[in-house]
Amino acid sequence: MKKILRLGLPFFAVLLLLAACKQADFEYYYYEPEDYALLSQYLNLPAKPDNYLTKLPKHLEARGLFARAVDQDKAILGRVLFYDKNLSKDGKINCASCHRQEIAFSDDKPVSRGVFDRVGTRNSIALGSVLNFAAYYGTDLFGPSGIPFFWDNRAGTASEQNLATMANPVEMDMKHDDIVNAVRSQPYYAPLFRMAYGDETVTAQRVSEAIANFVNALGSFRSKFDREAERVIGTDTWNSREYMDFSGFTAAENRGKRIYLDNCASCHSPVQGRPMKMYANNGLDATTTDQGVGGITKKNSEMGMFKVPLLRNIALTAPYMHDGRFATLEEVIDHYSTGIQAHPNLSTELRVGNQPRRFNFSPQQKSDLIAFLHTLTDEELLADKRFSDPFK
Repeated sequence: MKKILRLGLPFFAVLLLLAACKQADFEYYYYEPEDYALLSQYLNLPAKPDNYLTKLPKHLEARGLFARAVDQDKAILGRVLFYDKNLSKDGKINCASCHRQEIAFSDDKPVSRGVFDRVGTRNSIALGSVLNFAAYYGTDLFGPSGIPFFWDNRAGTASEQNLATMANPVEMDMKHDDIVNAVRSQPYYAPLFRMAYGDETVTAQRVSEAIANFVNALGSFRSKFDREAERVIGTDTWNSREYMDFSGFTAAENRGKRIYLDNCASCHSPVQGRPMKMYANNGLDATTTDQGVGGITKKNSEMGMFKVPLLRNIALTAPYMHDGRFATLEEVIDHYSTGIQAHPNLSTELRVGNQPRRFNFSPQQKSDLIAFLHTLTDEELLADKRFSDPFK
């Protein structure tokens, strides 16, 4: 028996060494040398691919939120496509033109500008306001419970959203054939398509799917609020621990948190997990000009209603609202304090009887609420190289 053990242990050690070498070789030679040499002429991609798998904090997983896995090779391809200006009619616009990483993938203009400096009609939604797209966005992943895309919720999946954006004459103005030809003409796409799809065939659907995988990997969950919620709330979801003071917060931040929970969380989520409502009317105007969701569904009861976003990274993503009318958080809070208009579809949370609600926040309450909103900033997302511009 001892002889067998003496023979077995060295043999087992050799097997471990061989397995380790095989793993190391796989990681080092992930790309063929000639492919990586080609890619490196144009792109700053690591030799060992980035990891796009996401694990959410415990305090959010305890509420049933989990990030579905994306295809890593498609996400890498999608990252390049997201930043490639060749996918626009004038060669000057990419997805990142309206979704800039340094401001949480938002735009700093009231409404974005597209090809040939054409002016859009709505403010670009901050991708960094979302916890994680693969956690609750997209009807392909979550059926009718999945949150759709755009302010008017007209796209059910990330693929539908990015194809619509690329085709929009005001945004990128590219037909499907234009997209395919633009991608085929760039030499760096051949090895990326082989890794993602097993061959170099370019289709608009593959382009769209790759961008969708990149977008579905995006998310913000490493803010000061998340760190404190992880420590205080943990996996306990039933005793309103979010109302407890967070020791890592200042007094103003804790006061602001309570104001937020009492007045805002019923629409925007107590823990910035998933919005409590898919759409709402927040009384910006007394009548409907932009029909929002109602313009798509044609239902009178949904006229003037728009997506309810989370408030993650809200301090970075001015201007605010679907039309970018408010330049500062102070203006937003003033609106909810005294400026809500009596729209026919005004959400119930913002009315008392048939009249708009007046929160009448004091100057101190406004200051405290803004202090809390700043705790939702995720500095790590702003510097995460996995989501940065890969072009040299």
